[in-house]
Amino acid sequence: MIKASEILNGDLLQALDSAIENGELPPTQVSDAAIERPQNTHHGDFASSLPLKLAREMKMSPMAIGKILSNYIPEQGIIGESQIAPPGFVNLKLDSQWLLSQIHQIRDLKNSFGNLDVEEKRKIQIEYVSANPTGRLHIAHARGAVIGSALAKLLKAAGHTVEEEYYLNDAGNQIDKFNKSLLTRYKQIAGLEIDLPEDAYPGEDIIDVAKSVWDDEGDRYLRLDEDEAEESIGTKGIPKMIDGIKEDLESLRIKFDEWFSETSLYTQGEFETCMQLLNDKGFTTDRDGATWLESTKLGEDKDNVLIRTSGTPTYFASDIAYHYNKFDQRNFTEVIDVWGADHQGQIGRLRSALDALGIDSKKLKIIVVQMVRFKKGETSEKLSKRKGNVIPLIDLVNEIGADACRFLFLSRSNESQLEFDLDLAKKQSSENPVYYVQYGHARICSILRLAKERNIEFSDGDVSILGDPTELSLINKMLELPDVIETSVENLEAHHLPHYSMELATAFHTFYQNCRVVSSKKSDLPTTKARLLLVDSARLVLGRCLDLMSMNAPDEM
Repeated sequence: MIKASEILNGDLLQALDSAIENGELPPTQVSDAAIERPQNTHHGDFASSLPLKLAREMKMSPMAIGKILSNYIPEQGIIGESQIAPPGFVNLKLDSQWLLSQIHQIRDLKNSFGNLDVEEKRKIQIEYVSANPTGRLHIAHARGAVIGSALAKLLKAAGHTVEEEYYLNDAGNQIDKFNKSLLTRYKQIAGLEIDLPEDAYPGEDIIDVAKSVWDDEGDRYLRLDEDEAEESIGTKGIPKMIDGIKEDLESLRIKFDEWFSETSLYTQGEFETCMQLLNDKGFTTDRDGATWLESTKLGEDKDNVLIRTSGTPTYFASDIAYHYNKFDQRNFTEVIDVWGADHQGQIGRLRSALDALGIDSKKLKIIVVQMVRFKKGETSEKLSKRKGNVIPLIDLVNEIGADACRFLFLSRSNESQLEFDLDLAKKQSSENPVYYVQYGHARICSILRLAKERNIEFSDGDVSILGDPTELSLINKMLELPDVIETSVENLEAHHLPHYSMELATAFHTFYQNCRVVSSKKSDLPTTKARLLLVDSARLVLGRCLDLMSMNAPDEM
């Protein structure tokens, strides 16, 4: 769809061309009229800073340029009024009849309203969560999971091909540790008196997996020697733990397209190919019995170990091979990783390793998600495994619901720490932003139900008779959705969506308080029909917002 800002951009550039053709302004080449929405809506619906951009080049005052441009701005179509304001802004007010006509466009587009038609469609992979398959997910994983899945939906709405991936760290020391822990729990279930090793995983989730293995296999692993039993029980236990992780994710309405196994990098020879390429390009060296990446040649502060003296690869080496696979083997044009703040220090060395491989590291975007503090009552704390106060993710979802989880985890920029108020998340009042937005949708549906009960057919309504300021403000707010999607995608920031949905719900509630929609007076029928068309378009846009956040759009509350 064509956005209002794009139409205005064309109108301003056409005005500039006309002024140049008539000799009132000197020639220039400009493709962007710098259209934006002003913070203060009293200044207009949109503003252009084009005169300020041209002032130095044209050697004229911005106000003089603006006044000349205003003479060529079309007086019909999308623009209802234009004003020049110091120090050189062109303030633009949208034509009310053009605004009202957009009600029909929204209803025609239905659930595709807001989608963008980008010129350069990209093949994008977004990888997020990727927690070790050694335990179920806990609430520390939730924020990155929600942000990753919301960004995937936004990128798809922008017209890109998107693949969501979970990277399974199913190789290395943590898997050996998991296997030992699982075998110990299995033996305890079998009745053997055996202590859990000090460095074992202590979680209840491993006990659940051990019980499931016992139910499936009986005493089979007791008949094997220790090493064989550990390896064999792991091949049974890891898939069960992954099934549990999938259950956790599905509780938050997250489903991945691909589950990529770290082990496959070794079994298919891709790890070896990647390490050999680094060596051939002169970026590895053997030192003290280990293989190092000479990161200092690439601008980093220190070199990094790739292969330990024991012969086992480091996590960093596996990560390089994994990203080599993404770009070289699977040909993604852009890769987005969603990482926790504790991994922030690894960004530079991974980017430099990609450059060493001949891959443009600018194609890798890394989103760092800051920590969450959970507030209940008057207390607030950061949850961690070390403190032993970790809550399973699925318990949080069961307590407050997936909708509240998703909205509140999206509500602040990923770069900001988040305080998650558990009590607020459960409130059934306008204090709770989740309730406020969903109640807006439910109220809209109740209005449409009332119209149906009264047999009011409104598809033939005439929206041109509307004009209340709150009606026009609501339409204007609805038309912002494409810009919100564009901003979110350009900056890889999902928090604009819940903020916008709050503003849209407020615009609807304000309209509802000022304008009776369904009137029992026969003389009001034309207005009733027109307002029902407006309300139905608001249902579509608010529902679209909720869908982009993977939230329910309730018909009643």
